Amino acid sequence: MRKKIIKTIFFALGIGAGYSFLPYFWLLIGWQTNVWINNALVNMLFGLLIMWLISLIATDPVEMLIKKLEINLARQNPLTIISVSISTIIGLLIAVLISTLFSHSQLFILNTILPIILMLILGYLGFVFGKNHLEDLKKLLVLRKKDGLASENGKNKVLERKAGENFHRLKLLDTNILIDGRIYDLIQTGFIEGTLVVPNFVLYELQYIADSADSIKRVRGRRGLDILNKLRKEKKVPVEMYEGDFEDIQEVDSKLIKLAKLLDAVIVTNDYNLNKVSEFQNVEVLNVNALAKALRPRVIPGEKMTVTVIKNGTERQQGVAYLDDGTMIVVEDGRYYLNQPIEVTVTSALQTDAGRMIFAKPTHATREIKAKN
Repeated sequence: MRKKIIKTIFFALGIGAGYSFLPYFWLLIGWQTNVWINNALVNMLFGLLIMWLISLIATDPVEMLIKKLEINLARQNPLTIISVSISTIIGLLIAVLISTLFSHSQLFILNTILPIILMLILGYLGFVFGKNHLEDLKKLLVLRKKDGLASENGKNKVLERKAGENFHRLKLLDTNILIDGRIYDLIQTGFIEGTLVVPNFVLYELQYIADSADSIKRVRGRRGLDILNKLRKEKKVPVEMYEGDFEDIQEVDSKLIKLAKLLDAVIVTNDYNLNKVSEFQNVEVLNVNALAKALRPRVIPGEKMTVTVIKNGTERQQGVAYLDDGTMIVVEDGRYYLNQPIEVTVTSALQTDAGRMIFAKPTHATREIKAKN
């Protein structure tokens, strides 16, 4: 689509240039009297042909330049773009107003050269002013809100809040945080503000996991899709999809970091490795596990729960089970209860940056049932 637009512009320029300038060229070479060549239709066709040949060479470089400009603009703070644009336009308008004073002058340098110089200088000064005085513009845009309560002297109090650069930044959700499911609880409590963004490549990975032949992966993938659908339906916070992709990057985590840099966004995850890589690349991360580490675990010693041991543990006689959110439970003597739903008692819980781990042992009733069988 971009190439078609660029070529169309080239063709329009060719038609206009041929119509405007080719008559002077025919005059220069002495063919101005040849009506078969020196006419509007032929001039426009010649101009179109010349620009078509130029477009074959120039379209790709121009497209690359525009793409780089788009990426650069996407990385900029919207307030910076607004400030620079307004100040540059004001500089150009001042240049035009000054130039009108010399528009009737017979001197070429005053009626043509001087206006161009003024537009370049004042436009550049406006650009620099807007870029360097962004903070002053923010002060002009301070949000004010009345609390609706009258004070003793009959005047309303005014509450003032200043929105910083990190206020309501976009939040990128990765695959693990959707499978985990706790992001839904966080949003319901109001601790997550702003717009949530789910890239298409994250959605595709969720779909791939949900279609897996492995039953455990399939359940986790479907859980992530269910959480995403609940977030979109309840509309507690805005949820948007990012349609773009980075075809030159294979791994989803690398794509997510690239997108976070592009949008100046925050990654919301519970993936320990993604957290570390993002921090190394100066990308801000909200780690749900880090939040949980600062709070008390949801299970306490002595609490009973029903789990299914699905595999042997690393230590002798241990078994491993998982909660719906992927939390690992190490069950003492669990190897004797493989693929069986059993009741266990929590003995301890360990919270690390990599996730939560629960240690448990079968209840007395469970042991008795096993002994009878």
